[in-house]
Amino acid sequence: MLQHIEKIIFDEKVLSKAVGKLGAEISRDYKNKNLLMISVLKGSIVFMSDLIRNITIHCSIDFMCASSYEGGIKTSGVVKITKDIDIEISNYDLLIVEDILDSGITLNAIIELLKNRNPRTMKICALFDNPSKRQANITPDYKCLDIPDEFIVGYGLDYKERYRNLPFVGTLKKEVCQ
Repeated sequence: MLQHIEKIIFDEKVLSKAVGKLGAEISRDYKNKNLLMISVLKGSIVFMSDLIRNITIHCSIDFMCASSYEGGIKTSGVVKITKDIDIEISNYDLLIVEDILDSGITLNAIIELLKNRNPRTMKICALFDNPSKRQANITPDYKCLDIPDEFIVGYGLDYKERYRNLPFVGTLKKEVCQ
């Protein structure tokens, strides 16, 4: 697996520091609120897991699975929701936790779906932001790091369901993505 990596962009130390800082910020901002964090699966699972361990206030969690990638490296433009949340959200302050905000197509569909369920508030938290690829008018309220315009894997992000378990974030060699 490591032989497929072209370069490491963010190592474990950088990721841990960024997630810790974000956890402190969220804890401060949601101190007197009823926080429900919704992880957008599968890519955000590692980030969400580390993030909730860095939050020092009460919070609830739920999961939603949606994608517009279908195993490739570019969005298909069609959003497929395969798992909806289980919690009734009208009494919650939602924080949608996303691995990477690039085109915004998937997140835009999720926001529209959840908005109709009348949460008290709704904000977006992204591990990575890549505004150069944005197709939807979305900006994260919280983000850890900006990324270059490259396809990345590791720390929950995959290529064809592989490389999620890498403890760092890197790029794949070109011959792997063909």
